[in-house]
Amino acid sequence: MRDLFTIALIWSTVRLATPLILAALGGLFSERSGIINIALEGKMLAGAFTAAAVTYAADSKLHLGAASPWIGLLAGMSAGIFIAAIYAIVCIRYKADQVVSGTAINILMIGVPGFLSGALFLSSGSTPQIPKEQLIPWAPIIIAFAMVPITWYVLYRTPFGLRLRSVGENPEAADAAGVSVSRIRYSGVLIAGALAGMGGAYLSIGQSSLFTRNMTSGRGFIALAALIFGKWRPVQTLLACLLFGFTEAVSIQMQGAIKLPAFFATLLRQTPGDDIPVQFIQMVPYLLTIIVLAGFIGSSRPPRALGIPYQKEK
Repeated sequence: MRDLFTIALIWSTVRLATPLILAALGGLFSERSGIINIALEGKMLAGAFTAAAVTYAADSKLHLGAASPWIGLLAGMSAGIFIAAIYAIVCIRYKADQVVSGTAINILMIGVPGFLSGALFLSSGSTPQIPKEQLIPWAPIIIAFAMVPITWYVLYRTPFGLRLRSVGENPEAADAAGVSVSRIRYSGVLIAGALAGMGGAYLSIGQSSLFTRNMTSGRGFIALAALIFGKWRPVQTLLACLLFGFTEAVSIQMQGAIKLPAFFATLLRQTPGDDIPVQFIQMVPYLLTIIVLAGFIGSSRPPRALGIPYQKEK
């Protein structure tokens, strides 16, 4: 077990936490304004697919060279903003149920990338491989960690942050003070789309070299759990994301390193001393998510107006 805790584990934790940090900080802007961000998963999927497809096209078709991954990253963010705009219009203008709308977007984005990939690349399972030199592994990591103090400063030291928090806590009072509730909420949701789209882009053109179907594997929901665990505060949310990243990194390192005790081997019809099945180890981050949500969602106080559509008095 001692061999598990190495510099490689720390680096793996940082890499695995990066998309969570970006998505969770994006969710923080949205939820602080009063809009539940169940749709983080869908925004990440949109960003991941678009970034991979655009980076491949920019490199192989347009021959843009070193600019290709940057164009892909911006395209991934734009895709996240586009999905966020749809979500914002549905929830803010038409006042639809935010949980149902976010779930619908998540379901939609499980299928749409595969359909588009099949139409564009004749493969619904994945996009073509991107050359290693066209990947962008460092920039999103730097941006993710830099966004933590930036988010803190924006929330607590700027007029926009004050308006964002006031709209999430008491939209009626904010409206009476001359703050446009709808405009602030649109801004929060669109910022969430940009950051979640970047998180998705990092998965496909930073951690990996292509988009595969449903490659986020629930990371949007884990980011939401980290946001709740962090009590809607930037630094605490960062620490929660690092915890989840560390758990996933350890689960990867544990594969093949831990043997089945005799009792569990008998239950699983395995030979004592065999490796623990990979599926059980891969469950660890998701079990932690369930435990965190079950244990902390009651003790964390969300913004008072979270999930409540605002109807301006006439």
